[in-house]
Amino acid sequence: MKTYTGGCHCGKVSFEVDTELDKVISCNCSICLKRGLLLTFVPASQFRLRLGEGELRDYRFNTMRIRHLFCKECGVETFGMGKSPDGSESIAVNVRCLDGVDLNDIEATPFDGKSM
Repeated sequence: MKTYTGGCHCGKVSFEVDTELDKVISCNCSICLKRGLLLTFVPASQFRLRLGEGELRDYRFNTMRIRHLFCKECGVETFGMGKSPDGSESIAVNVRCLDGVDLNDIEATPFDGKSM
């Protein structure tokens, strides 16, 4: 497992996350498709918001269970929050927002969120 830093475009939101990037998904649901999200999921204990709690806006739709969080200044969705199937808190990290990650090295698995 590796510790990555990441954040939004303007720098008002930053975080650290402990993860492997071996399970990255490219979801085709309406929001992920329009935002171009590449996601990896981690337990909440592996994620640390370092800066910008007051800079985040929350957007929910459909079942209202996932908190899509984005910077109110630049609009970048760096991560989202929800619950795993077992009920534990989970963070969906936008891999595009991680520092030093070459997206050409990432194999994203398609996920059919559109049909859910």
